[in-house]
Amino acid sequence: MSDIKVLVLVGSLRAASVNRQLAELAIESAPAGVRLETFDRLGELPFYNEDIDNADVAEPVVALRQAAADADAALVVTPEYNGSIPGVLKNAIDWLSRPFGNGALKGKPLAVVGAALGQYGGVWAHDETRKSFGIAGPRVIEDLTLSVRSTAFDGKHPRENSEVAEQLRDIVGKLAAEVG
Repeated sequence: MSDIKVLVLVGSLRAASVNRQLAELAIESAPAGVRLETFDRLGELPFYNEDIDNADVAEPVVALRQAAADADAALVVTPEYNGSIPGVLKNAIDWLSRPFGNGALKGKPLAVVGAALGQYGGVWAHDETRKSFGIAGPRVIEDLTLSVRSTAFDGKHPRENSEVAEQLRDIVGKLAAEVG
């Protein structure tokens, strides 16, 4: 049997983002038989507009939809911006929700994790992300979540926090087990 492929979407475009580091940790610590691949082109997607969602759709959109179609599951790693979902991630959700009712992630398991400066570690953004993806078509696994205050890492890479590393590995393993 081939590896389970998990598409990783990072809601922060910043190179030094703690959420990007969490995505790296998820990739490094994935259980045997699970391969995670980050789609790093969210910043290239045009704003969703049904008028341009046609046969000549922009190449980054085609690439995103193909990466989602090729994946067995998805892991979304996102911060919280102003108490909600980052615009770049919401835009990706909008592109992935089309064609309506039959997007590339339809029925595939999806989990949301991440870190944010806020008191609750991004829980509002994570809730909004799960809600938006749930409407867009994936099968959101509600109990696979990790919300961490980014200050918990004290400037270190999340891999140096054994509790977070273990929780993230467990989430990835449980997400892969949802593939059916």
